[in-house]
Amino acid sequence: MTRAIKTPIALAALLSATIALGACAYNEALGRNQFLITDNAGLAQQSDAAWAETLRTKQTSNDPAALARIRRVGDRLVNAAGLGNQRWDYAVFVEASPNAFVLPSGKIGVTTGLLSLVRNDDQLATVIGHEIGHVRASHAAERYSTQTATGLAQQVVGGLAGDRGQAIAAYGGLAAQYGLLLPYSRRDELEADRLGVDYLHGAGFKASEAVALWRLMAAQRQTQVPQFASTHPSDATRIQALEAYIQSQGWS
Repeated sequence: MTRAIKTPIALAALLSATIALGACAYNEALGRNQFLITDNAGLAQQSDAAWAETLRTKQTSNDPAALARIRRVGDRLVNAAGLGNQRWDYAVFVEASPNAFVLPSGKIGVTTGLLSLVRNDDQLATVIGHEIGHVRASHAAERYSTQTATGLAQQVVGGLAGDRGQAIAAYGGLAAQYGLLLPYSRRDELEADRLGVDYLHGAGFKASEAVALWRLMAAQRQTQVPQFASTHPSDATRIQALEAYIQSQGWS
């Protein structure tokens, strides 16, 4: 029994290790290696499809001033991030929830709720810069790569060990979620915060407004998810990290 359980697990570990050895890339923006079996270019088709679907299913604002505002702020940030050599499309979505997203294929979406919440362009730039940070850091590609490798390993376990193996694979999925995927996401968020502030400062916006923005966001939340079970760091963790980083750079 013990050998039957260990064999598929060993195969899964060997599969994951083999993929990892062939898919390690150094990201200068982050100063660390990443596990990548694809890149931003490889996600372009999916990004374009997601953008088209969002435009089709969500209401967009016809306010030219709002669109001009996010384009003005966004263009400064993508240039500061070294991504100005590609075309960028912008849209304002009519949605009460304050949110923004940036897709690797060069798409930036901002909600009317965010435009209503932020008190100045510096705070708007904080959110957009954060999302651009995810792109510059290849976080979507890294997450896709990690989830793909995890899924392949679980398939090996489930396929070779029968019902017992499927139970192990299910437990492995839970362990991967709380022990690998979610912590990586919290790390990604803090990395995007740091990169976003870099672009914020580089584009001529006020770095300290990043802290003011996240304090404002924290005040808007009605519930708090425990950090160990959240894909985002706690507001206190995020604000403390931002304050320390901005102070270390001597920015105001």
